Amino acid sequence: MRQERNNIFAGIDWLLVLLYVILVGFGWVNIYAASSTEESREIFDFSTKYGKQLIFIGLSIPVIIFILFFNSKFYEQFSSVMYIFSLVLLAGVLVFGKKINGATSWYNFGGIGLQPSEFAKAFTALALAKLMSDRQYNLKLIKNQAKAFIVIFLPAFFIALQPDMGSVLIYFAFFFVLNREGLTLAYILFGTISIILFLLTVYFGAKWVLISCLLIITLVVFYGIYRDKRFFRFNVIKIIGSYLFSIFFILGISYTYNNILGQHQKDRFDILLGKIQDNKGIGYNSYQSEKTISSGGFSGKGFLQGDRTQGNFVPEQHTDYIYSTVGEEWGFLGSSLVIILFMFLLYRIIYLSETQTNKFARIYGYSVASIFFFHIIVNIGMVIGLLPTVGIPLPFFSYGGSSLWGFTLLLFIFIRLDAHKKYDW
Repeated sequence: MRQERNNIFAGIDWLLVLLYVILVGFGWVNIYAASSTEESREIFDFSTKYGKQLIFIGLSIPVIIFILFFNSKFYEQFSSVMYIFSLVLLAGVLVFGKKINGATSWYNFGGIGLQPSEFAKAFTALALAKLMSDRQYNLKLIKNQAKAFIVIFLPAFFIALQPDMGSVLIYFAFFFVLNREGLTLAYILFGTISIILFLLTVYFGAKWVLISCLLIITLVVFYGIYRDKRFFRFNVIKIIGSYLFSIFFILGISYTYNNILGQHQKDRFDILLGKIQDNKGIGYNSYQSEKTISSGGFSGKGFLQGDRTQGNFVPEQHTDYIYSTVGEEWGFLGSSLVIILFMFLLYRIIYLSETQTNKFARIYGYSVASIFFFHIIVNIGMVIGLLPTVGIPLPFFSYGGSSLWGFTLLLFIFIRLDAHKKYDW
């Protein structure tokens, strides 16, 4: 047993490692297709995007070994330290960071950029797991819910100041974890209803949505009184609260949309909801991405045969829109395969999380699955035009060292925790 403990590869779930290698490898192939030209096909040309990504992949190996080197107890004991360190990095980037595309999200070290928000997700997951794994912690208590919300949204606050609202959205994935650990489903239902009300208010206007909501609440109240004359007396606070929430929330949405959101943000929602068509302006990327994917048909045009990819129809296709390359060159079959591989990854993480004997490892595992799920759904939904454009990378596919290392850190910490589940904690 002692010898196994000293072997950093003992107990490793090799299926997860295999899925990681396949996804990273196929991701690089598509980055190569999206960023290479007929004049530049040399694989080891490190001045190109695909060449730099190859370096990032190579550097992931020592990152993995470094992660596996530490005992599982290390990540539990020092989770708070790592979380605080990530907050310092997020705060520091606002002062010392480099502004790129309107956001101060990057540290620049001699031409090498690091985005701390990509690593903060893993450290937040560790801190949340540490908080909730305490035996005295009861998520049904309001004060404990408040503690969890602070841990989750404190890094999100610093990221919002950059501003990088796409990365902020990812932190809502932790609500799936909280729900798994006993938080009432009401929070998720509240969030879902809020999103629906937001979209309806943007599309139809505040007046008609507000009238409809108040009418629905009134009908529910009358139906309740019809069923039980004591309904109003027993639920008066909830009824008044529902009326007030509807009024203030819908009017607040209207004010925020018209007076706080930038014009480019409003245009994205208007395009998503079909209120306007702007295939040459702010909707250009989404329009070209959809056309690029649909042009691939069932089986795709073949590797390096995508004329739209090779013609650079989709700007910055090697980053957030990399899935459009998959759609054109590998078609419906290739696109489906990528989704299936991601679903296998998520299933395996959730399955292993449920087998954990340690609560800390289980909560962290669910955090990993939730973060990956959010990234996959939002990125692919954005690329195929179902969601508005936000800067969220596709795990292991989108170009970038910070993105790749952040997801590697997230996954392999869980692999290390899972490898030690057979040992005494």
